[in-house]
Amino acid sequence: MNEFFKRTFTGIFIVIFVLGGFWLHPVSFFITGLFILFGTQYEYYKLIIKSGTNPQMIPGLITGIIAYLLSTLIAMGKIDVRWFFLLIPLITIIIIAELFRYQERPFDSLAHTLFPLLYIVLPFSLFPHSAFSHSGINSLLRHNIEFSPGIIIGFLLLLWVNDTFAYLVGITFGRHRLCERISPKKSWEGFFGGLLFSVLTGYLISGWLGMVSRYEWIVIAVVVSILSTFGDLAESILKRSIGLKDSGKIMPGHGGFLDRFDSVLLSFPIVFLYFILFG
Repeated sequence: MNEFFKRTFTGIFIVIFVLGGFWLHPVSFFITGLFILFGTQYEYYKLIIKSGTNPQMIPGLITGIIAYLLSTLIAMGKIDVRWFFLLIPLITIIIIAELFRYQERPFDSLAHTLFPLLYIVLPFSLFPHSAFSHSGINSLLRHNIEFSPGIIIGFLLLLWVNDTFAYLVGITFGRHRLCERISPKKSWEGFFGGLLFSVLTGYLISGWLGMVSRYEWIVIAVVVSILSTFGDLAESILKRSIGLKDSGKIMPGHGGFLDRFDSVLLSFPIVFLYFILFG
């Protein structure tokens, strides 16, 4: 029970901090996204180091920060999309630098340096494109600008509702394991519990957030429930291969950044694609 209360209080703090940061102002939106991206990418590199591989952590983190900054400026209309091609020389430098590091497994090091740019940096770099040049719910401190965090707010609410009720239903009624080889505690009962409450939440928030129709928010809730589960399992594979339970300890009851935001990494790119095609 102590673990449950610890998880609950930490979860409340995370919701307030993250939703408040994304909702408050365009500047706080940028800082919140950058903070989460950096923490998640940093934890990935630390996990890989513990596995015995030595990636180029500092160049990888710098490239991730630059990618997020460029993505934000492009989404705001401050710079042309061609600026994003600056990442090409940065990645080229990382590849060349690996030739002179004399690592025991250089290709493993290079692969784990670059993979987080796709696995972590890309999903979070899509966040600004979901907020700037969109209209919907206003930020709390600034109005009458082309900025609305509605997609991000709705997505995170659906994500957390799914996670919360999958956990609660799972520990209460869970009997049939979802993927015992990877995550022994996940159950089919928990999965369908999270799905049911996510769909209900999508129905309820659609009128408040707008952006797309009620039906489409329900579709997004289903997508979030399914892909967030796969995202969590994908991170569990990484931790299990290293022999760790959590990616970090910064969030009591929840582990680290990668533990808390792993479900974003697979689900948000597909949600973003759905908004682009049908929103």
